[in-house]
Amino acid sequence: MRKELAKQEGARKKFRATFSRFGKKTSYTGYPEETILLKKITDIQTNLIMADHIWFTLTKGFEKISLTEGTVLEFEARVKEYSKGYVNKRYGIARSSTDFKLSHPTKIREVK
Repeated sequence: MRKELAKQEGARKKFRATFSRFGKKTSYTGYPEETILLKKITDIQTNLIMADHIWFTLTKGFEKISLTEGTVLEFEARVKEYSKGYVNKRYGIARSSTDFKLSHPTKIREVK
């Protein structure tokens, strides 16, 4: 579903998404970090759905908004490529692939 994001790699665009829920992940340093799940990521200019879901770290920009399930947000973000999957060089396991994400979200606001 992120094929539309691949076409926009490197671009900084404005998006609309719906907040779904909070989550947690282990950070690079081993400490727990709060995350948020946004669904139905839509490019505001073209009104095309760019991704069905994207996880973001809960940053100060997102904390400022009272997030409840179904809250619609608008924000700007950059489209970036990243490697996902599992790699263990010791045992010769390399199950990774390339995908696209949104990074550096700014100008986050709730749509009423």
